[in-house]
Amino acid sequence: MSSALTDLFLHPIVQAPMAGGVSVPQLAAAVSEAGGLGFLAAGYKTADGMYQEIKQLRGLTGRPFGVNLFMPQPEHADPAAVTVYANQLAGEAAWYETELGDPDSGRDDGYDAKLAVLLDNPVAVVSFHFGVPSQDVLDSLRRAGTLTLVTATTAEEALAVQRAGAAAVIVQGIEAGGHQGTHRDNPETDGTGVGLLSLVAQVRETVQIPIVAAGGIMRGSQIAAALAAGANAAQLGTAFLATPESGANAVHKQALTNPLFVRTELTRAFSGRPARGLANRFMREHGPYAPAAYPEIHHLTSPLRKAAAKAGDAQGMALWAGQGHRMARDLPAGQLVEILNAEIAAAKTALSATDEIPEEGAAR
Repeated sequence: MSSALTDLFLHPIVQAPMAGGVSVPQLAAAVSEAGGLGFLAAGYKTADGMYQEIKQLRGLTGRPFGVNLFMPQPEHADPAAVTVYANQLAGEAAWYETELGDPDSGRDDGYDAKLAVLLDNPVAVVSFHFGVPSQDVLDSLRRAGTLTLVTATTAEEALAVQRAGAAAVIVQGIEAGGHQGTHRDNPETDGTGVGLLSLVAQVRETVQIPIVAAGGIMRGSQIAAALAAGANAAQLGTAFLATPESGANAVHKQALTNPLFVRTELTRAFSGRPARGLANRFMREHGPYAPAAYPEIHHLTSPLRKAAAKAGDAQGMALWAGQGHRMARDLPAGQLVEILNAEIAAAKTALSATDEIPEEGAAR
């Protein structure tokens, strides 16, 4: 099914916007140049920092690309719970010889300023995580010539995305690495998400807008399955995290296939919001006690994560990864797009061949 979204790329492959310095311009450019849709992550960037990355990316490719924003979060964190968690992390600060961050330092992430930049300097696509923008915001971006995507983790959230006027919905399964894009952070629903293929099928029966499937996808055959379930394209994050163009820390890249890390878990330990990463010591020791407080916990643990990365200590880092992390391939991003597309074609050919096999007893 052709749409304004699918007209932007040659292959139904979207590189997920991975915040924290992973989705750098070089990665987005390589994906877009190969016929996919590259993305920048502006969630933790200032408005000027985002603008500079957009400018740099435009110098690397003339192909379409996207920018991702985090929705501002309501102030609901319990200061006392944050203080208790900070006390628990005092030992970590001493171990890594650093100070804990100020939990109140970054609640205003410059969302309005970033929108102003994107309206003055439109890009092909803008996506949103952690909620649905207002209809006015979506309409303004549409008038500027920008397509809008919003993440949803349930069919109900996808319907809200459609009603708000977004051009497409990113359907995120429970397998996805990094932060779950739930619209409301409810601790009672932690870990209760739906698997990607089932969720895509549910959403396809609920909305009429295009669907981008996200969550644990590492191979072209998985993309083909998502397309068969009703998606128009697939978004891959962990698959691109291991590429040389990715800005991920080398320790993070190596951990994806390190036999020491055999599974992933959803945790609030690093940010105060559910996010999937490789299960390590920090998760085990602190995850059960981390309060629902985003972005307060994110800013509180930021110096710890940076110190652990500087020390090369994977046990203290936020090793965001989807459930398919062991299938990561250390390949240039452009080559990975080409291989994924070939795998999609092979999977479709195999499926067609299966459909053509006559049933037992049928006329030949």
